[in-house]
Amino acid sequence: MNKGEIRAHFLALLNRTDCSNSLADTFIDQSITRVERVMRIPPMEKSIDYTISAQTTFITIPSDFLEITGLYHGSTNLVRVSLAKFVEITQGGENGTPKYFTREADTIKIYPYPTSGTITMNYYASFPEMTSDTDQNDLALIGSDLIVYGALAYASDYFLDDRGQVFEGRFAAGVNEIQQQANEAETSGTVQVMQAHTTYEDY
Repeated sequence: MNKGEIRAHFLALLNRTDCSNSLADTFIDQSITRVERVMRIPPMEKSIDYTISAQTTFITIPSDFLEITGLYHGSTNLVRVSLAKFVEITQGGENGTPKYFTREADTIKIYPYPTSGTITMNYYASFPEMTSDTDQNDLALIGSDLIVYGALAYASDYFLDDRGQVFEGRFAAGVNEIQQQANEAETSGTVQVMQAHTTYEDY
C-alpha cells in the first residue's frame, strides 16, 4: 500500500466523520515512529562508509540513525565502550588503527585516531518518510496493516474510542509476527553462520 491507500484504509476502519486527512496522517506518522522504536528487521539495516584522509577523532551519525550494529576500520571490528571508559583510554592521543568507539550526542568517537582508510558503520535506520500519497516504503510494503492498527490505537486514545484495546492487540500481534519472521530468517537456511553476539576485551 502507498500512503494514500493506508490513510483510506485507516479512515474506513476508524469509521468517523470528524477525523481529517491531516489528523489521520498524524496518527499514521506516530504509528511508524512507534514501529521504529520496537522492531529491528532486515529492511531497516543500512551501511555507510566514511573515507578517512586526515586524523579523525569522530564520525557524524546519519540523520536516519536508530541503532548501531557494527563499526569497522578495514577488517578491524571496533569494540564499544562507555563514554567514561573512552575518556580514560584516550589520554595518550594515539594515532593508528582504531579499536574502540563510543557514542556522544550525534557523533561516534573513535580511538586510536585513524589517519587513512575507510570506516564502515552498519546500523538500523528509520524508514524513509512518505510525504505524498503515492509514496511507499519497506514498512508500507510488508506491514501496512501494522501501520494502520498502530494509527488506530493512537486515534482511539484521541477520540476515547472503546476499540482501543482491540486495535492495540492487533498492532502488537503484527509486530510479533514480523519480528519473529525476521529472527527465524537469521537462524535458519543453508547460508546461516552463527556469530558471537557480544565482544569482550580487557583494558
